[in-house]
Amino acid sequence: MSNVTINKVKAGDLELKEKVVAINRVVKTTKGGRAFSFSALVVVGNEAGVVGHGLGKAKEVQEAITKGIEDAKKNLIKVPVMHGTIPHDQLTKEGAAKVLIKPAAHGTGVIAGGSMRAVLEAAGITDVLAKNLGSANPHNVVKATFKALASLRQPIDVSKRRNLSLKKVFNG
Repeated sequence: MSNVTINKVKAGDLELKEKVVAINRVVKTTKGGRAFSFSALVVVGNEAGVVGHGLGKAKEVQEAITKGIEDAKKNLIKVPVMHGTIPHDQLTKEGAAKVLIKPAAHGTGVIAGGSMRAVLEAAGITDVLAKNLGSANPHNVVKATFKALASLRQPIDVSKRRNLSLKKVFNG
């Protein structure tokens, strides 16, 4: 996967929508009692091909979500969306989570599990088939989905890399 180029994007003037994927309560036991804190996994996207994910940790839930949104805005990537779906199949692994995403016909909808659904909808993908084949840990599933979307390539880019003319690609 070393030949994959990630198209990073700046948050700038983008109208981003945020979605909380998971909130985790963390307990630290000290000699004075228990100290509670929260971590929030957040996905942001403009529903037009730009998506990011982030993790925020704080003593209160709302503060953790805010930090997660700020972190997600720093990790935005551009995803190739063609007619509401992805250009090709992609199988990616992150930790114990394995994710398979496939393009689908118009009108299919987003057929995906919870964590993957949040990332795909934030990216603006409306028709896709997706399956989580490994761990259901939301952190790793989001990272694996993000990695899969980042490694998608446009057909035009592939044809340029193979030194093919566009007439050969689309006319046979």
